[in-house]
Amino acid sequence: MTDIAKQAGVSQSTVSLVLNDVRGTKVSKATRELVLAIAREIGYPQVRHPRSGAAPQRNLILYLTDELATSPHAMQTIDGASNLAWEQDCIVSVFATRSDPEREAAILAQMLGNPALLGVIYATIFTRQVSVPAALRSAQVPVVLLNCHAREQGYPSVVPGEVLGGYAATMHLIEAGHRRIGLINGEPWLEAAAERHKGYRQALTTADIPYQPALVREGDWQVGSGFEHALALLRLPDPPTALFCANDLMAVGAIDAARQLELAIPGRLSIVGYDDQDMARYIHPPLTTVLLPNHEMGRWAAETLIGQARAGMPGLRQQIKMECPLVVRESVGKPSRGA
Repeated sequence: MTDIAKQAGVSQSTVSLVLNDVRGTKVSKATRELVLAIAREIGYPQVRHPRSGAAPQRNLILYLTDELATSPHAMQTIDGASNLAWEQDCIVSVFATRSDPEREAAILAQMLGNPALLGVIYATIFTRQVSVPAALRSAQVPVVLLNCHAREQGYPSVVPGEVLGGYAATMHLIEAGHRRIGLINGEPWLEAAAERHKGYRQALTTADIPYQPALVREGDWQVGSGFEHALALLRLPDPPTALFCANDLMAVGAIDAARQLELAIPGRLSIVGYDDQDMARYIHPPLTTVLLPNHEMGRWAAETLIGQARAGMPGLRQQIKMECPLVVRESVGKPSRGA
């Protein structure tokens, strides 16, 4: 959908509305036809399974997550799971627990007794290890973990391949000629931040570039911390010629810092972000970033769950690390002469 949005010059949300045939929206006929034409051209699947008059006996998927409102990523994974489920004659019911054990227990007590329940997608907003609730461990339906993983046996899970994402972002800067590359990361106790940092270090090692702790700063994923840390790095006696920011919001802050110091991007400073939020393609210059495959992870989780339920197979202990591809735009160039 990102590819279609880019070619059509519209947002990914507009593409989703068109491909899912959402009526009552203000998408023009011309835009709708353009999106559908591009989708057909690149082979995006648009044909749903034919529906019979009677719904399957078990066609309800419980999507249980700790948070919804703190990040746009949650809605992308839900969208992916819901679309795949709909193609397979299933529907998804979403509940957010706000990390409240009592609320989680109450939801499970109500939903696990539903005769239409096909299975459960258990999701988290931050990638982390979880303890699968006792009610799910004893449930007679399959369970798939989304953006999390567990010590317990028998639960397939899907998480983003963050190490390779950090590696791809840093290596892109190295291949452009940069050797002093700053990292503005998130809180190190978060799994995503730790793995993106690991990918950054692996890329430096691959290119025989010494790791310099002075070029690494710990932010909080917000624009303000990206701005402050970028200012501090760019005011060093020997400043970096490029910055890898561990999310797009901090990259926006870094771009503001470069503007305050009158450093042209990418002429004097190159910047790579992470997440590929909608803003990345609209800021100036458009931001090179790493795509978090939220939509595809949601689809994988739903497809795996439905497949196991319909085959009557127990869950397999498999952890899929889904690729986080680099999205190349205009914020990276060669280091300026003398850098």
